[in-house]
Amino acid sequence: MRDFRTLTVWRKAHELTLGVYGHSRGFPAEERYGLTSQLRRAVSSVPTNIAEGCGRSSDADLARFLGIAAGSASEAEYLFLLAHDLAYLSAEDYAQLASRVVEIKKMLAAFMATLAAEI
Repeated sequence: MRDFRTLTVWRKAHELTLGVYGHSRGFPAEERYGLTSQLRRAVSSVPTNIAEGCGRSSDADLARFLGIAAGSASEAEYLFLLAHDLAYLSAEDYAQLASRVVEIKKMLAAFMATLAAEI
């Protein structure tokens, strides 16, 4: 078992989640149960799955949860684009959020590659 709080990728994913909650407060009320909820679930799934994987007993289990986190990050990446195209996110906010999620995806891929080499 690993302490997820020590992982840079978890910290970045957690910070992104906090940022998304802040940005999505400004989304239209009619999106509360639509895009707002879906985006928050997708982005919060990233650090959640990293944490869950760290609580498992094997590197193979950790790698599986990192893969799930990467999938959620890709979902969030698309939802950022959708929110921008619907004019819920400014171009600047979209660029910042998209850049952060791409960085997290790269970190997850590198972490999974490291684990695969060790397994």
